[in-house]
Amino acid sequence: MSDTKDSNGTVLADGDSVTLIKDLKVKGTSETLKRGTLVKNIRLTGKPDEIECNTKKVKGLVLKTAFLKKA
Repeated sequence: MSDTKDSNGTVLADGDSVTLIKDLKVKGTSETLKRGTLVKNIRLTGKPDEIECNTKKVKGLVLKTAFLKKA
């Protein structure tokens, strides 16, 4: 399995904090996660281009690593 990396190529690990580099609409809700939002305690998935996380408003969110940078 290849490493999970953020948009800058930095390797991510379980429990890391990441920052969004783009406003993202959350499918199925009216929520938009704003650029610069800090997401703490991420979980890696089986896919190297995705992570799981929880935000204050949305639980069980899956984000593409292309829109993240390590905090």
